[in-house]
Amino acid sequence: MTEPRARAARHKGQMNFAADMRLLLMAYGDPNPHPSFPAEPLPETVRVLDEIVTDFILEMCHTAAAYASYARRQKIKVDDFRFALRRDPNKLGRVQELLRMERELKEARKVFDQNDDKLTSLKDTVAGQEGEQPEEGSKKTGKGKGKRAARRGSDATEDTATKKRKTGAT
Repeated sequence: MTEPRARAARHKGQMNFAADMRLLLMAYGDPNPHPSFPAEPLPETVRVLDEIVTDFILEMCHTAAAYASYARRQKIKVDDFRFALRRDPNKLGRVQELLRMERELKEARKVFDQNDDKLTSLKDTVAGQEGEQPEEGSKKTGKGKGKRAARRGSDATEDTATKKRKTGAT
């Protein structure tokens, strides 16, 4: 199989992940730190590892772009990277784990924001009962969530919505 692109010569001395590579090498117990750099890995080791990581990232992006073009899309999606990693279960598992953690963090932030809104509205309610004006800036202004969020938050299920559509009820 031919390579999809020619490897361009990188700029000499350009290192994208040098600090991270040094820390990773030390974390994984680099057995031979350089004598002139105490507790530091060899600069050549860092350079080579940085080049390997940079090439891997570039190749993975080109592969994902190729899969996106096969799907007749201009933009690369996360699924393109998943598809590119489908034959490497370790890397694919790590990517899926990171995506799951990101989704859980988003949900936790959403719940935290909703709780924060309830606390703010509770303060406004207490202030309104006491005859005081609510604190300035405590009320949120701006665009509302709209019909979609109201529908998402309602108790109506998919079945009741389809029944209404079939019967013509609104």
